[in-house]
Amino acid sequence: ESRAANASNKEINIQWYIPSLEKPSNDTETKVLLLYAYNTKPVKINNIKTSHSMSMFSGYLWIPLARIISLQKKLSNLKQQVEKLMENSEILSAASEPTSFLEQGEALKIIPSKNLKMNAAKVHLDGKTEEMAIRCLSEVKALLSAVPALSLPLTEIPFEITLQSIASLGGMFDPASGCIITEESLFNWIISLFH
Repeated sequence: ESRAANASNKEINIQWYIPSLEKPSNDTETKVLLLYAYNTKPVKINNIKTSHSMSMFSGYLWIPLARIISLQKKLSNLKQQVEKLMENSEILSAASEPTSFLEQGEALKIIPSKNLKMNAAKVHLDGKTEEMAIRCLSEVKALLSAVPALSLPLTEIPFEITLQSIASLGGMFDPASGCIITEESLFNWIISLFH
């Protein structure tokens, strides 16, 4: 009765429901259910039976499983490409800075706070990776749009590409798990697709 739910910032919670794999005779493809809930302001719920907030929304979408699996592979490839770009830019910036032997040894240590900053840093995409990102995001848009028939492919990337944003999208389209998205520019773009 006294369960509490808190969301200190804007966030989207994504969960998947995979029904029995037995196909109904009138359906040609297996579909999975994407369940989403999000808040646009901080939320604290003490009693779910009496909670009414104008800043909480939820919904669901039936999506073909084959398209989810295909998109998940593409997002995984995009994440690998973004990681390579980040590694290359790190190598170039490290090579351009003079360092002593001691500093080079220290640079080999893994520093969690530095890794978190790297994950949130905007990635400068090359032409090939930008095309790959636009194709993936166009497919995300087509899958999540309220009116898929009106969903035109993207011509530009609608949010800042970071390693975290691509990892979040990959997690979002993993039917074996769910995810929570809090990154503001990605959050804003995804909820715009639900309307």
